[in-house]
Amino acid sequence: MTNDNKVQLKRATPAGMLSLIFALVLAHSGLVQASQEEEIRLTVKENVDELVAYFNKEKNYYESDPERFFKNMDTALAKIVDFRRIAARVMGKHARKADKDQRNRFVEVFKNSLFETYTKTLVESGTFKIRVVKATMNSRSDERASVDLEIESDNGNVYPVIYSMYRNDDGRWMMENVIVFGVNIGLAFRDRFENQMRANRGNVDAVIDTWDVKLDLEQPKEG
Repeated sequence: MTNDNKVQLKRATPAGMLSLIFALVLAHSGLVQASQEEEIRLTVKENVDELVAYFNKEKNYYESDPERFFKNMDTALAKIVDFRRIAARVMGKHARKADKDQRNRFVEVFKNSLFETYTKTLVESGTFKIRVVKATMNSRSDERASVDLEIESDNGNVYPVIYSMYRNDDGRWMMENVIVFGVNIGLAFRDRFENQMRANRGNVDAVIDTWDVKLDLEQPKEG
């Protein structure tokens, strides 16, 4: 430290010193957050790139050997998607009333219905690209973040998708929800589960047996 700097520090008021320390802490915090956000973005990018490559490799088996296709895609998706956590949130308050067997069964039904409904759409849609744009830490928790993605179809249309991520007990970042075209999918499914519970007079088994995940999502206008 130069003599001039020493003189400036000696002359600094207590309030000035506190302001300087506070500014340094904020700057450090900003750097740490930016570094963590980039780490999350790269983690999601790595998983998404691997998933897309795996999908392109396995999609030919969708018709000829669906059991192989869904088993391998399940393995790939399990690295980034917490299906059990998502299914529990879809069940909402009814998850506490359901027994272990019912909860486990709904996880499988929920996951399989997602596969069957949306995988067919992907297989028939042709080529597509997924860009992982940015990650943003949750302002109220460093255990949660959102990740913005863009899906570009082969005709050049770009659709926004947002992953809601959380850090699990093993320190891995996992998806716990997704927003597509501005629609919160987790909330939409939870509303459906609640409505089905009312329609079936609280019969959890009846809701599970008739469950489907088809949603009428209004896509953004082209161009």
